[in-house]
Amino acid sequence: MFKFILTGALGLLSLSTRAQFTVSGIVRDAKTKDALILASVQADGLNKATSTDERGRFELKGMPVGVYILRFKFLGYLEKTDTVSANGNVTVDILLDESTQLTDEIVVTATRATEKSPTTYTTVNKLAIQKQNFGQDLPFILNWTPSLVTTSDAGAGVGYTGLRIRGSDATRINVTINGVPFNDSESQGVYWVDVPDIATSSQSIQIQRGVGTSTNGAGAFGASINLQTNTRNDKPYADMINSIGSFNTHRHTVGFGTGLINNKFVLDGRASLIKSDGFIDRASSNLKSYYFSGGYYGKKTIIKAIVFGGNEVTYQSWNGVPESRLKNDVNGMMATASAEGWDAKQTSNLLNSGRTFNAYTYKNQVDNYSQDNYQLHFLHQFNSALTANVAAHYTYGRGYYEEYKDSAKFADYGVSNPIIGADTVKKSDLVRRLWLNNNFYGTTYSLKYDKDKLISMLGGGWNHYQGDHYGEIAWAKIALTTPKDYRYYLNRGSKYDFNVFWKNNYELTDKLNGFVDLQYRRVTYHAGGTEDTAFDFKVMYDFFNPKFGLTYELAPNNQLYASYSVGNREPIREDFVNAPVGGKPKHETLHDIEAGWRVRNSKYALNINYYRMDYKNQLVLTGKLNNVGSALRTNVDNSFREGIEIDGGIKLGSKFTLNANLTLSRNKIRNFTEVLYDYGVNYDQYLIVEKTHHNTDISFSPSVISGSSFSYFPIRALDITLLAKYVGLQFLDNNSDPGRKIDAYFIN
Repeated sequence: MFKFILTGALGLLSLSTRAQFTVSGIVRDAKTKDALILASVQADGLNKATSTDERGRFELKGMPVGVYILRFKFLGYLEKTDTVSANGNVTVDILLDESTQLTDEIVVTATRATEKSPTTYTTVNKLAIQKQNFGQDLPFILNWTPSLVTTSDAGAGVGYTGLRIRGSDATRINVTINGVPFNDSESQGVYWVDVPDIATSSQSIQIQRGVGTSTNGAGAFGASINLQTNTRNDKPYADMINSIGSFNTHRHTVGFGTGLINNKFVLDGRASLIKSDGFIDRASSNLKSYYFSGGYYGKKTIIKAIVFGGNEVTYQSWNGVPESRLKNDVNGMMATASAEGWDAKQTSNLLNSGRTFNAYTYKNQVDNYSQDNYQLHFLHQFNSALTANVAAHYTYGRGYYEEYKDSAKFADYGVSNPIIGADTVKKSDLVRRLWLNNNFYGTTYSLKYDKDKLISMLGGGWNHYQGDHYGEIAWAKIALTTPKDYRYYLNRGSKYDFNVFWKNNYELTDKLNGFVDLQYRRVTYHAGGTEDTAFDFKVMYDFFNPKFGLTYELAPNNQLYASYSVGNREPIREDFVNAPVGGKPKHETLHDIEAGWRVRNSKYALNINYYRMDYKNQLVLTGKLNNVGSALRTNVDNSFREGIEIDGGIKLGSKFTLNANLTLSRNKIRNFTEVLYDYGVNYDQYLIVEKTHHNTDISFSPSVISGSSFSYFPIRALDITLLAKYVGLQFLDNNSDPGRKIDAYFIN
């Protein structure tokens, strides 16, 4: 009897198992056919729900025989239901229509490109960000996008990191966070270390290469990067993320979200701690960051407050490793030490270190900086065609970097030579702190009209920067008579930046779309005080930046596009401070041509783009120094960047995908004069030698950049990816000297 019952039970279990099926499919935008990521899928009447992956796909396993209603939801889209009959495995293709409901995306609409824009862009979604985010700075998360090269002072991607796009450095890359400018107003650089782990709180990141569409803040000469922080999440959640890696690198993040409260309010928060010893000796990083937001979501109105920032303490390692040390060339290292004026202790450090050499040994040779960013966004939808966004922002930054100086001359610090006994002392070891204290505030706005064949956008912003630069002596080996808080230099900068732009997309025919983007920008910049010498300047620029283009649709999701754009950019602070007496740098102008083809469907995507970027009066280093030995950037008449970018992806069956990109380029200065200084073997002479160069390579601009990712999905919850990156030869200066180069490299 027992065997009979057991056999029957197993038979019923077998039948039950065979009677369970899988409902799977893909959820896409009805208009663009793009996959919708993290869309909600729920089977009514069953305790079964899931969300779509980065390819828009979903699976509901263990569905018993029956007829079910599947419910599909995605923020900003109309809810849709589909009835399925589960008497076998079922596959569905769901297309969701956009709703007229106001969403967070309107915050970044004004500064972003769309499929109707004749520009070159890449958008990285939240799932892709999460996959690459191990706590390293944002440049390393974006490392696998086209034409991008990353750098890391400490060598581990934590601390001071940078990026170049098409060879253009951070001062030529416009960065906005929720449409608010993030570039430093004076240097125009971007310091990602000031907002550690901002990627965890980012919903999406768009990179526009070239001039791109009009945006707020600094002129985009190589690219623009637009971050959108977390959007509304209707369900409550809690996160705990931990990463560990080489060089004692670890990251700990906690986050939470309340979900939608009373159908109107949402709160989100995050706190992160990231530490690393660095690859380079003593190149440690201790980074703390936070992000909090609170939003009110009405039917026609959104009010959202966001605050984020952090504190970074990083040991200085920005000088790099001498080539003589890398090659273990003892004679070369002795020559390096002599040229740098190093004493016996510093020379011993060089000779006895390895490839991780750091010239600094003082225990507190650190950069210590804090930054807090406040944003308040107000969004309102007047009707189905007209929406508006106004934002107010304020950023407060303060901090210093500390340096140990051997045998510093008191005269260089405005300090009287102390008299000890009968001796007058002129030099002493000392510790100095170079401070920066700044405030940046303003407003941005946009008004969008979208009806019938016309999408028109009026936007812009007004911003004001105030910054104090000053130096203090924190300690001296010999007691000084200076008053408390004595500052041996002080200078102040004030910069106003106003811009207004008007973008228009118009459907000329069913297949042809025209694009016109007109921007006016006024910059007023005044700075003065002392640094190496006294200086005072005030400049004002009026820039007109027009952009025109066409997009032709060969078939759905199959487009040709072409555009012509003009960009203008003011010189940075150091160009004015270091300029020779009576001299003033000129502003730079860029003429950018972009033309390409992009096609995508459910199985593959391909983008091919040609670009030609012609610069007028580009500022480059020529070797020329001012009267106190600071390097000068000099305007060169004509230079250009020209290349082809290819990127795409393909699904190789149900478990494999391949994504790859390749950039081939030429980056040339037509003519420039290099300035060399010959001080003689014993530094007893001073000769200036000038040498004219023609069609030389622009520094740090590799002619070949490629990247790829090959992914395997053994089960739905797991993917395994091999990443590869190749960066071609880079010259360290602008004269194409093979003795001063970084060799090509390839990493997996």
